[in-house]
Amino acid sequence: RFAQWKIDKAGRGVLGFITNHSWLDSPTFRGMRQSLMTSFDEIHVLDLHGNSLKKEKCPDGSKDENVFDIQQGVAISIFVKNPASPSPQLFSTRGEGEKGATVNHAEIWGLREDKYEWLKKNDIKKTKWKAINPTTPYYFFVPREEKYREIYEKFWKVTDIFSVNATGIVTARDHFVIDFNKSALESRIMTFRNKSESDEVVQRGLGLKENYMWRVSKARKELIEVKNWKEYFTKILYRPFDVRYIYYHPSVVWRTRKNVMRHMLMENLGLITNRQVNGDFRHVLCTDIIINDCTVSLETKERSYLFPLYIYGESFEEKTEHFIRKPNISPALMEELKKAYKKTPSAEDVFYYIYGVLYSNTYREKYREFLKIDFPRVPFTKDHKLFIKTGEYGKELVELHLMKSKRLDKPYAKFEGKGDSRARK
Repeated sequence: RFAQWKIDKAGRGVLGFITNHSWLDSPTFRGMRQSLMTSFDEIHVLDLHGNSLKKEKCPDGSKDENVFDIQQGVAISIFVKNPASPSPQLFSTRGEGEKGATVNHAEIWGLREDKYEWLKKNDIKKTKWKAINPTTPYYFFVPREEKYREIYEKFWKVTDIFSVNATGIVTARDHFVIDFNKSALESRIMTFRNKSESDEVVQRGLGLKENYMWRVSKARKELIEVKNWKEYFTKILYRPFDVRYIYYHPSVVWRTRKNVMRHMLMENLGLITNRQVNGDFRHVLCTDIIINDCTVSLETKERSYLFPLYIYGESFEEKTEHFIRKPNISPALMEELKKAYKKTPSAEDVFYYIYGVLYSNTYREKYREFLKIDFPRVPFTKDHKLFIKTGEYGKELVELHLMKSKRLDKPYAKFEGKGDSRARK
């Protein structure tokens, strides 16, 4: 940014920079890419890849290595502003077909030494650049498949379908408030509430670390005053098919996401997915309990979002006998479906249909590039029979993924041989 500002002031200049390559295609950096296109006339980007966090491999499946001893991929960028260029626009609204910087892209895959050799022998003139046309809203500096983009963007976005949603909870101290064993967890909470022990002894004994937001002394005072403290033990989907116990109280859980999670403490069904993913889209799961913040992103730890099917009108803390609930589904979508099918589908039918679509191999392959960069969008069919059939597949998957399907009564596999049956790796 500093170099860009200096070159803008001078009216001309060249910037060569070696950086982390994530800014080339991360949706978060779309404003940065747009700004660079307004300042410079030519942009040349050489992606050297080597991102071990994304587990990158060469297109042929062979090993890809980083040019440095780091995990993030690397890019070399050259930005050129010619003397005759007009002053940069502060806010560009450049769309497809409009004038802007010429953006060229190239990439090198393979082993580190091979990349070194290539870099020694080549320069900006010898490189085989591919001209790309970054367009609104993301201005990606990598080639992308745009064939179905116009169709895809007309579909319903899951955040528009389920307006009440949030990322999973963040405890900031999983080892303390989450456990496979409820008795072990209850024992820790009892120790934490024990008035006869000092804060120092409790903190050291439970291995707790303080930060600017959380102090042991303050949290203990809050929790000791809670008379119905045993009512805050509940289940959490920590990882796929990994249900544990959590002590779900704000005195010990950093971000409870209560406005959304409270609906999952009642009878409910929820969709879990991600806003963006590294690699191909496969980040979809369902739940009937609250979730952790990275439930379905095991490798790269992207945030998991929860979309409850129903929202309840009363707080779970009131423990009243009657709870008013309503579908967390857009009324506009329900009206669309009513017109198309001549009847109003149930909230469950809509949920199962969405789940079936998101697990469709055809859907995932056709829209794979778009599914990487933002919340998934769902195409709704006008054919009621297809809607029902897709929903049937979706319902079958939901029952399997919640471990409630009768098909699981007779397992396909079992442990055999000697040992304690513990999965160590």
